[in-house]
Order: sequence, then structure tokens, then C-alpha cells
Amino acid sequence: MWNYSETVMDHYRNPRNAGSIENADAIGEAGSLSCGDMLKLYLKVDKNGIITDAKFQTFGCGSAVASSSIMTEMIIGKHIDEARKLTNKQIAEALGGLPPEKMHCSVMGHEALEAAIANYYHEDVKANSDEEIVCQCFDISKSFLENEIKANNLKTVDEVTNYTKAGGACGKCRGKIQEILNAVNNNPQEAPKLTKTQMIIKINNIIEKYISPELRKDGGDIELIDVDENEIKVKLTGRCQSCSSANLTLTHFVEAMLKEHINENIKIIQV
Repeated sequence: MWNYSETVMDHYRNPRNAGSIENADAIGEAGSLSCGDMLKLYLKVDKNGIITDAKFQTFGCGSAVASSSIMTEMIIGKHIDEARKLTNKQIAEALGGLPPEKMHCSVMGHEALEAAIANYYHEDVKANSDEEIVCQCFDISKSFLENEIKANNLKTVDEVTNYTKAGGACGKCRGKIQEILNAVNNNPQEAPKLTKTQMIIKINNIIEKYISPELRKDGGDIELIDVDENEIKVKLTGRCQSCSSANLTLTHFVEAMLKEHINENIKIIQV
């Protein structure tokens, strides 16, 4: 069970400013029903640019409700340009903190606020609609990930997933997320070359820690057969061996996980 602060629980049980605003001066949306979290933010802004009212409608967990609720309290009474400076960190801090796995809720609130302000200023939020999408499952772009990594000083793929959900479904994009992390944080792109024995030990550790536990949930497992530089020969066992999705499991999950923890040149071969 998540460890929530009293402030989070209060805003979840007694959300402030829930609802909609008729004839709102600005509306912003973030998230989607397909990813399990969605937020719609309404703003009323006076002639001086002061936000006089803010309401939200959300579909999501308690953290999403609490983040949306406290965010509206934080922006009411502020000039819209001042509200634009609000960060997801400030939202999370105002709640007394959020579990790492729920930080994406504060990011969603911040994203909805940015969309609403862009709507108020008639900015073209679709101007970069042709940019590279890294996470196809949650429709998350490269530029969005870069901004969140910088803003929140993210260092690992798991942290990126906690803040953005990217890589949290099929896992196919986790290798690409690592590349973006390396580029943003100026990390070396290539790790020192391992000996075959070191590779075997490392792969077996990754299998035991990250891969086998997931496969065992469905009655399957995986066995390392051999290592030939970046070619990793494995054998699926149990129910995974005869599963119609075996190839997808190998490429979208097993190979992606090994690429993340070892290097991008890893290739899985089923024997």
C-alpha cells in the first residue's frame, strides 16, 4: 500500500474545486483514458490576467485527485503568467510528497495547466505534433521526456517511468529512454566491454531480478543458454515455451530489459 501524507488523503477525500466552469476562459487536458489517468482543467481569468477560479475533472487514482485539487488552490489568485511558473515538484511538495510511483500524477497536473495556459494565449499546442514519439503505449514524445528529465533531475529509467509512465506498459521503449537519459545527463554511451564470464553473470542476475519474476506469474520462465558477444541465446520454458506471444515476449520485454541494463546492441536468439 502506498504511503500517503495526511495532506494527500485530505485532498483525496475532500477535493477542492472539483467540477467544470461554464464559459471558461481556458481549458487544458492531460493524460488519456487509455493510460488510466485523465485530467481536464478549467480556468476563469479576469481582464488583468488574474485567475479568479479554477476547477478540474479527473479520472484516476487518489494521487491524481489530490494533485489536481491542490494545484487549483495554488493558482487561484495568481496572474496567469505567474501560474505558468508552477512546477510539478511544487505540486508534490505542497502535498507533503508523493510516492515515487505516483509522481506522474503531479506531472499530469502540470501538463494540464500548461495546456490551459496555451489555450488562453491561443498558442498552437499541436505545432510539434510530428515530433518523435518514444512511448507508443502512452503517446509520450522525446521532447516531453527530455524536459521532465531535466526538470526533475531523473537518473534512471525507473524514475522516468514513475514521473511520466513512459516504459511502464510493454517496456519496448525502455532502451530508447536510457539513450535519452544518457544524452541529457551527458553519460557515456558505451560501458566498458565485459568478458564472456562477466556477461553471463550479469545477464543471469538481470534474468533473476527483473525477467523471471514476470514470466513466472504466467507459469513460464527463461533459461540462458549461451553468450556470443552481443548475441544472447535463451530458451523459454514452462507455459512461455508454447505461448503464441513468445516472440513478442522476447523482443518487447526480454531484449528490451537486457538492452537497458547492458547495452543497446543486445540481440536475443531463441533456441
